[in-house]
Formats: sequence, C-alpha cells, structure tokens
Amino acid sequence: MLAALVFILLCIRPGHGQTCTEGFAYDRRARQCIDVDECRTLPDACRGDMRCVNQNGGYLCIPRTLYNQPYRPDTSLAEPLYPDTSVGFADPFAPVPRSVEPSYPRVRTTAQCVLGYTPAEDGTCNDIDECETNSHHCNPTQVCINTAGGYTCSCTEGFWLIGGQCQDIDECRYGYCQQLCANIPGSYSCSYVDECDDEPCTHGCLNTYGSFMCNCDEGFELAADGTSCIDLDECSFSEFLCQHSCVNTPGSFSCICPPGYYVYEDGRSCEDINECDTGNNTCTTAQVCFNFQGGYTCLDPLQCHSPYIEVSDNQCMCSAENPACRDKPFTILYRHMDLSSGRSVPADIFQMQATTRYPGAFYIFQIKSGNDGREFYMRQTSNVSATLVLSRPIRGPREVVLDLEMVTVNNVINFRGSSIIRLTIFVSEHPF
Repeated sequence: MLAALVFILLCIRPGHGQTCTEGFAYDRRARQCIDVDECRTLPDACRGDMRCVNQNGGYLCIPRTLYNQPYRPDTSLAEPLYPDTSVGFADPFAPVPRSVEPSYPRVRTTAQCVLGYTPAEDGTCNDIDECETNSHHCNPTQVCINTAGGYTCSCTEGFWLIGGQCQDIDECRYGYCQQLCANIPGSYSCSYVDECDDEPCTHGCLNTYGSFMCNCDEGFELAADGTSCIDLDECSFSEFLCQHSCVNTPGSFSCICPPGYYVYEDGRSCEDINECDTGNNTCTTAQVCFNFQGGYTCLDPLQCHSPYIEVSDNQCMCSAENPACRDKPFTILYRHMDLSSGRSVPADIFQMQATTRYPGAFYIFQIKSGNDGREFYMRQTSNVSATLVLSRPIRGPREVVLDLEMVTVNNVINFRGSSIIRLTIFVSEHPF
C-alpha cells in the first residue's frame, strides 16, 4: 500500500507598499491581494513522487498515484489499504499544525478524493463549490469565487484587499475626473463646473472643460474683454450695401429709399411707386397722370395753337390748304417718356419712323430744337426710320423737351414737308 504525505506550507511575501495575509501578494494592477501559486513560484515545492497542488493561501503535496484518483475498495486484498494506526503507525493524512486557519476543508483519513473534491455516485470526484455550500472563509466584505479544488476570496470592482478586508478605492485621488470628483463606495462620480450658470457673458455662453467661451448674436462682435458684445456697423462695410441709403441698427441694418420709391423684397433695392396706378396723386379728372421714376406729373389736356387744329388727344395738324401753314410742320405729335438720372451712354432711347411712304420720296431725321447741351443725336437706321441716341449722361431731376423732325423730300413732284414729334423727357432725381 502506498503512503500519502501531505505538507501544508504557508508563505509570507511582503506587498509593494501593501501588507497582505499569508499566502497572498499585493497586485498593483488589480489593487488587491491575490493568492500566491507556490507550485509555480517555489522551486521543488514537493519532492520525490509528490505532486504540488495550489490552494487558496497555501498548497498541498500529494502522491501522484492518488491525485484525482477515486477510491475503489478491493475485498480481495489480504491487508488493509491504509496502515492501521492502532499498532503505532503515524496517520499520513493528519494535518500539519499551523498558526493560521487554512481556507479549505481539512483532509480526513477516510477521504476518497483529494482536497476540494467529493466522491460522486459513478465513482469519480466532483469539485466542491465552497461558495455555494458556504464552506469558505471569505469575510462579508469579500466575494467568494469557486475554483477547481478550491476557491478565491476577492473584492468587487471599486474595492481592494487590505489586511484581509475589502476597502473602498478612492478614485478621486488618482485623477479620474477632470474637474470635480465625488468618491462613493465602490465607485465615483464626476461633475463639472458650469461657469455659464453665473451668466458671465452679455449674449451667449458656451461651457468648456475648465473654462467657458462667450459668443455674440448676429450683428455683434466680441469686445476686447471677451465677455461683452458690441454692435457691428454693417453700413460701414460697403457703400453698395443698400441701393439708396443704409441705416445701422443694433445687431442689424436697414435700407431706406427716397420719396416715390419703396424697399423691394430683397430689402436693399428701391422700386418706383406708380402713383398713377395706386391713385395716390393729385391729378384732376381732366388731366392725365403720367408716372416716371420717383414721381409723377399731371398732363393738361392738349391745346393746339392756331393755325393748328386738334385731330386727336395727342396730335395737332396744320392744313395744307391754310396759307398760314405753308412754312410750318404738317403735324405735331406729342410724346412723353422717363429716363433714369445718370443712365449709361450711349443708349438708344426713342425710335422715329415714317408712317406714310410716297414713291420717289426720301426722309431726313434731325433734332430741330431742345438739344442745347448736345446730349442727344439722331442716327438714321433705314431710309424711313431713325433712333434717338443719348450720348451724354443727364442728371436729374430735369425735364427736357425735344422737337424731333422728319423731313419728307420728293424731287419728282418738287415737294418738301415736315412732321414734328414733341418729345418730353422726365429725368429722375436718382439713378434707379
């Protein structure tokens, strides 16, 4: 029969700055005391044919033939399997006395399986769950973790093992938070100082880590102090911001237009008000309202001076049968138009054309009167038509009356006659 000898050895190893109980060493990474595997760390922990089995806080030396071997009685043997202690032989499975209580069940001489296992019905050995059977020696602050043939006493997250007790880890001491840290059992919580709660900015405030930033509403810029906002004068950025005039307002600006105009949908352009269409004019029922850029005028009814007679609401005629009409234009046609001040030149602004054509006749177009500043000239575009061209910019407000003459010449019948278009041009005060 083989004899089994069990040696229970306890090792004491100092932790790095932390004291642990016998058989344990301090782990800096886990921040707790963990079991020392003497079977790996001690050279020749068990000698001869003994096998080292690590236990929580110690280790066992067990004969290799008995390691994890179930007990199978054999009645055919003449001698008992174990020595008879009654005749003076020492019990090989008697525990070695030690000062510290082991954290695993004691081995009895009648055990069928090695320490930490129990016989099963099929003759094999099953692991004993010391945590489930409450046969462990973990204190109430520790967590029992079952292992093969034993168990381990550990601490939950947020705690570490100090002097056999699980002590809370003060995470705030290790800079887990960037601002305020509050330690709680097993954990911690971070909070931040929101400087914006004190309303340090005149407009908007953005909280940041350890500080804050002020921002301004549209139309304002941040002042040199970094907290107050000052108004931006958008009108000073460009003279073309508004078509007419720009007025700065807090945080914005507005465009205004002169009398006779309104601000267009874009908020910047000026559009003419047609007083004749809106009825906002002072013309009588006998007069005709004529609108032009930025204003209007009331045209009196046509009056033809002798020897001319009225043939329509805008035309006077001098009859060829009347001797007083011999050297006068045959007809005078009245026309009206508007022109923006400072219009770019050259610009075609009016067209004149013969309405009646005679065989063998040709036509001459010219400005007879009103062109004292030489701002206009006639350009003949065909033998029966011509265009009035603006050659120099005109500034308003101004009213220009031009007599545009069309001379008809027929050498076959020795005829020469003329017709007049009396064109009145209303030049606006503004270039829009």
